[in-house]
Amino acid sequence: MTERTFLRLSPAQARDWLQARPDALILDAREERHHALGHLAGSVRLDGRNHEALLMRERRSRPVLIYCYRGHASQTWAAMFADFGFREVADLIDGWSALDPQGRLFGPQPPLQLLPQAGGTVPAALALWLAAEGFDPARPGQPAAHGNTPLMHAAWRGRADLAEALLDLGVAPDAVNHDGNNALWLACVNGDTALVRRLVARGVPLEQANLTGATALMYAASAGKAEVVATLLDLGADPLRRSQDDFSALDMAATVECLRLLRAATRRAA
Repeated sequence: MTERTFLRLSPAQARDWLQARPDALILDAREERHHALGHLAGSVRLDGRNHEALLMRERRSRPVLIYCYRGHASQTWAAMFADFGFREVADLIDGWSALDPQGRLFGPQPPLQLLPQAGGTVPAALALWLAAEGFDPARPGQPAAHGNTPLMHAAWRGRADLAEALLDLGVAPDAVNHDGNNALWLACVNGDTALVRRLVARGVPLEQANLTGATALMYAASAGKAEVVATLLDLGADPLRRSQDDFSALDMAATVECLRLLRAATRRAA
C-alpha cells in the first residue's frame, strides 16, 4: 500500500498555495489561548476534540493547510489527514514562529479600514494603556494586528473599566476582526460574565457569527465555559443557530454542564 504524503511549505510557498486554493481549510493546532490572541484569518482550531468530526465531515477533495507553534505537531496532523484520504494536505514549516510579528502569512497587507474617529478626549489612563498595548492613543477605534480593536483587546484582558471608557468615547461596538469575531467573543475567551453582560447592554451584538458561522455561544460551549454559556443563554443567545459546518452549540458542548444547559435551552427554543 502506498503511503500518502503531504507538502511542507514555507510562508511564501503557503501564500501562493492558498491563493490558488481559496476554499482551503486552514487548521490551527495551537492551544486555545494562543489561537484567541492571534491566528491566520479564517483558521479553525484543531485539537483532540474536533479532529474526528473534521476528518469525517469535510470532503476529501478540500485542500487542508495545518500549522502549529514551530512545525512539529502540524506534521503529525498533516500525516493523519493525508492517511485519511485528503488529497491535498500541507503544513507550515516552522509554524507560527515563521510568520511576521503581526502573524501575517501574506507579508504586507492592504491598509486596514479604519473605524470612524472616536469623539471626546481620551482619558490619560486609557491613553497610557493604549500606547503600552501597541495602539494609537489618538485613535482609540483603530484596529491593529489581526483587526483587533482596543475594545476587543480590553475585553480579552477582562478590563471592563477600559471597555466602558472606550465605548463612552464612541468606538464602534459592532466592529469585528479579520476572523469576524467581535468584542463579545473576546470577553467570552476571558470568561468574565459581568463584562459579557455589560458589553451586550452597550450594544455589542450577541449573535455575531464569524467567518466559519460560529457565534460566541458556540465558542463558549466548545471551550467548556459553562458559566459563560449560561450567561449568554440568559441574555437571549439562540441555541438553535448552526455554523457553516452545520454544528449547533449543543453539538459543540465540551462538558456535561454545557451539554445540560444547552439541551434545556434547545428544548425551550424548539
